Amino acid sequence: MSLGIDGRKRRFDIILGTNEIASAIAVQLARAGDCVLLSYDPDRPVLRRKMAFHDALFAGSAQIEEILGERVDDRIQVLKAARGHSSRRASVLVSRLGLLDLLPIAPIDVLIDARLHKRAISPDLRRLAALSIGVGPGFSASSNCDVAIETRPGKIGLADQDSWTEAPDGVASRLGDIGAERFVYSNIAGRWQTSAAIGTPIYKGLVIGHLSGVPVAAPLDGTLRGIVRDGTEVPSGVKLLEVDTRGPLAQWTGIDNRGRAIANATLSAICRGAERLKLNRLR
Repeated sequence: MSLGIDGRKRRFDIILGTNEIASAIAVQLARAGDCVLLSYDPDRPVLRRKMAFHDALFAGSAQIEEILGERVDDRIQVLKAARGHSSRRASVLVSRLGLLDLLPIAPIDVLIDARLHKRAISPDLRRLAALSIGVGPGFSASSNCDVAIETRPGKIGLADQDSWTEAPDGVASRLGDIGAERFVYSNIAGRWQTSAAIGTPIYKGLVIGHLSGVPVAAPLDGTLRGIVRDGTEVPSGVKLLEVDTRGPLAQWTGIDNRGRAIANATLSAICRGAERLKLNRLR
């Protein structure tokens, strides 16, 4: 038996997605002493990479606040971690292994879908883990998960048992006084190439990268808050880059207020489901 930092049995949690929201949740669960694994989502490129563990897939490791994310490439590494044979320090695993690869390795205590697919059909997560949590649009605790988390700004928290989380309305959340105009979207599918670094001061009209050879320019003056990784094949209609225009208040690393609120709501849901987790372990 592997024990967490508070002496209880260490939970094995899988989070689908390596974006900044999935990563914020992972940080909170790692701090709680859980063994946490982030599973890569190949369908959506990650934009805010300095606020996520995503780049551990390429560099081997990535850090958010005091928590280290470390890449694991095979099932044996995951099994050792789930059984408590890896380092006891607070850290998370980041892997390209998908859910179908991970299900046979060890019983999953908590399964969290934090991929934030706004237009895809959300899968039924129930019975795949002792407790399943759907984060963002497309989830209902009465239909495809045990607990649904609302992520719309101003409404973040646990959704009602019989209701669905709100569908996307196509309106970008505001950052300071700026909405959708801070983003640049791909207008075609293609290969994204850039040498720009997140956190770099930029100005409107500056060429930041090329999509299949076509120049892509910054839409506003500010700081580069997020950008898709160089060499990524992207579909049409996804975000390529984001500019933070808030000057000295700009943030491109760590966990922002929205990510922290969603992570706190998720941890609260797990704590409320602790009795259910205990009963499932005894079966």
